[in-house]
Amino acid sequence: NDNSEALPESIPSAPGTLPHFMQEPNDAYIIKSNPIALRCKAMPAMQIFFKCNGEWVHQNEHVSEESMDESTGLKVREVFINVTRQQVEDFHGPEDYWCQCVAWSHLGTSKSRKASVRIAYLRKNFEQDPQGKEVPIEGMIVLHCRPPEGVPAAEVEWLKNEEPIDSNQDENIDTRADHNLIIRQARLSDSGNYTCMAANIVAKRRSMSATVVVYVDGSWEVWSEWSVCSPECEHLRIRECTAPPPRNGGKFCEGFSQESENCTEGLCIQDIENASDIALYSGLGAAVVAVAVLVVGITLYRRSQSEYGVDVIDSSALTGGFQTFNFKTVRQGNSLLLNSSMQPDLTVSRTYSGPICLQDPMDKELMTESSLFNPLSDIKVKVQSSFMVSLGVTERAEYHGKAHSGTFPHGNNRGFSTVHARNKTTYIQNLSSLSTRSELRTTGIFGHLGGRLVMPNTGVSLLIPHGAIPEESSWEIYLTLSQGESSLQSEGTEVLLGPEVTCGPPDVTVTTPFALTIPHCAEVNSEHWNIHLKRRTQQGKWEEVMSMEEETTSCYCLLDPYACHILLDSFGTYALAGEPISACAVKQLKVAVFGCMSCNSLDYSLRVYCIDNTPCAFQEVVSGERHQGGQLLEEPKLLDFKGNTFCLQISVLDIPPFLWRIKPFTACQEVPFSRVWCSNQQPLHCAFSLERYTPATTQLSCKICVRQVKGHEQILQIQTSILENERETITLFACEDSNFPAQTGPKAFKIPYSIRQRICATFDTPNAKGKDWQMLAQKNSINRNLSYFATQSSPSAVILDLWEARHQHDGDLDSLACALEEIGRTHSKISNITETQIEETDFSYSRQNGL
Repeated sequence: NDNSEALPESIPSAPGTLPHFMQEPNDAYIIKSNPIALRCKAMPAMQIFFKCNGEWVHQNEHVSEESMDESTGLKVREVFINVTRQQVEDFHGPEDYWCQCVAWSHLGTSKSRKASVRIAYLRKNFEQDPQGKEVPIEGMIVLHCRPPEGVPAAEVEWLKNEEPIDSNQDENIDTRADHNLIIRQARLSDSGNYTCMAANIVAKRRSMSATVVVYVDGSWEVWSEWSVCSPECEHLRIRECTAPPPRNGGKFCEGFSQESENCTEGLCIQDIENASDIALYSGLGAAVVAVAVLVVGITLYRRSQSEYGVDVIDSSALTGGFQTFNFKTVRQGNSLLLNSSMQPDLTVSRTYSGPICLQDPMDKELMTESSLFNPLSDIKVKVQSSFMVSLGVTERAEYHGKAHSGTFPHGNNRGFSTVHARNKTTYIQNLSSLSTRSELRTTGIFGHLGGRLVMPNTGVSLLIPHGAIPEESSWEIYLTLSQGESSLQSEGTEVLLGPEVTCGPPDVTVTTPFALTIPHCAEVNSEHWNIHLKRRTQQGKWEEVMSMEEETTSCYCLLDPYACHILLDSFGTYALAGEPISACAVKQLKVAVFGCMSCNSLDYSLRVYCIDNTPCAFQEVVSGERHQGGQLLEEPKLLDFKGNTFCLQISVLDIPPFLWRIKPFTACQEVPFSRVWCSNQQPLHCAFSLERYTPATTQLSCKICVRQVKGHEQILQIQTSILENERETITLFACEDSNFPAQTGPKAFKIPYSIRQRICATFDTPNAKGKDWQMLAQKNSINRNLSYFATQSSPSAVILDLWEARHQHDGDLDSLACALEEIGRTHSKISNITETQIEETDFSYSRQNGL
């Protein structure tokens, strides 16, 4: 007896038909230690036995009953057995514990269905508890809940303030999407404590409660009418924050609640009560005039005594420093970032790079008359110290260095003519406007197979998935990156964190989302930054698309440390903006030092750049330096710049005393906080002029110290030869995307198409154990806004598109394979798939990419 299909020793023989099962064993669950009974009933049946896991159950374990069917006269037999928890636990097979009935008649046997027996349980801890959140009124609320693992799978019910939620009675609430609770448009009444309840036949489990607060931001009523003109020649108007008032912690209205202005157009004259007042004011006026005359006299005397015919305040323009002009303009600011007791410094810097070579006394005269030192309207000079000075104006301009006498333009032209030095080489100092192009652009033609478009050395790229463009269609897709001043005007304390990127043409229609990658310079921390994605409308205005912490189904943003990957369904112009919500918010700056020979063979110019840490900002600097003959002297370093309102100081240290000297007043330079923090991707730099004592000195060693007051510090060690043929070359860009800006078809993707299809087919299918696309997202560090993927026809495909965008340079397929193995759906790495498993068209490509 081999315990497989052997029959009992005695089989009754009587006339009849094949047995027909009137009752078959059902799937059962063992609860705690209670055994379960499996029953079978067949007619006509002379004998019934159970077989469990391929082995016959002993006859003594069967309990049988026999009866006669009155209508047919056939024999009916009913049998049941008990299955214990110990029996199930002791079974170790490739599938669940199972049993089936075998019934006999004289014509043969019949088999029932297999009934599985499993031990029921429900673990205590939820795989994901709902998290509390604050949302604006009419915003979307998504509360995620992943119940504990259990057999059978737990059913989920949501409670609000301990009362069950019935989504059938409220069309605004949906609880059907993978156990998540979705409130499409938040109402004030939706505020409360939400709890996820999970239950099966064993037990009930309760999640941590999540507090949801629906708030209303305040808005201003319209201004009241102006009041009657007061004796002080002013009238007032007011407005209140009541339309609506802020509720549940919403923001109070921005701006002023009261406004006043002169009501006589500045012609207000008040009577002076007595003659003593007249005498007092007359005396004060005379004193002011006397002081003004004295200041003018001293200034003219110092200018006449100056070697270059200018005041010492302007000496930085001749030695490579820069001055700061400050607009005294009131601007609404964040109390965390700007001292409320002082007005913000709203300067935009223009840099005059030196030295300017003077050929004869005529040059000095022209320099004094040049518009470089002419007074600028509505600008006030602020001298911080005799050796820390800076220069700033409201527009960008180019300034060229050495010029012959008589070539300096006058009037409103603020540029110097470029000429050739005696060695017939062009020397151009042009550091305020580093690139002559207003934008960078790259294009490629893409069709149904999709592809990847890369803006070389900028960190900007566009991934068009396979099938996003309809068959038999093709488009010339382009990417443009704006240079110069951004068209995005910051609101309040908001700053631009990356470049302004346009993808188009705008009339392209895609069937699945494409991925746009934009670099950023923020140190990602939701406690310190509120980061937004913005889009420019056709009217040229900017509107907010989403906040990084927002739950939405219109698009998806994934913030990596140095880039943001955005899933979109429409082309246009996009940018990342950040609002610091604490003084600990950090922008990462890239510090780079360039150097070049000056027009005087003994002079050497150092230029220290502090730019937003994005590849595109650095490329703009490199482009400008190439035009000037500048060379990178040291590997750039990163500096964390805090939003604490303190300035940036740049200094040159440890210059060899008997070989080099630095020109006066330029050893240390200071840059205002607002100039660095609100740079809007514009390069900022300081120039230092060094002089050799003798032409025999060809080596330069010194330290460049860049530090934020009450912040971080970075030191660059310079050790270089000033001779170009002896200088060690430092690689500027290591990316491989500069050779292939546009890739189309399968070669553009790291995951071969056949493998991608297999993954999607596996994970798009819902699974009771949770091994579906949500687990795929979790293993790829995608943990928020999962409702976006739930709305896609193939969530797994969109997750893989996001993976492709994040791994365009490394293509780390091993990590993806490990993630699949952890989920349990894949038992071997993708890199070990054999030739027979992959189509020939995919295999040749996969071998080139490490699969």
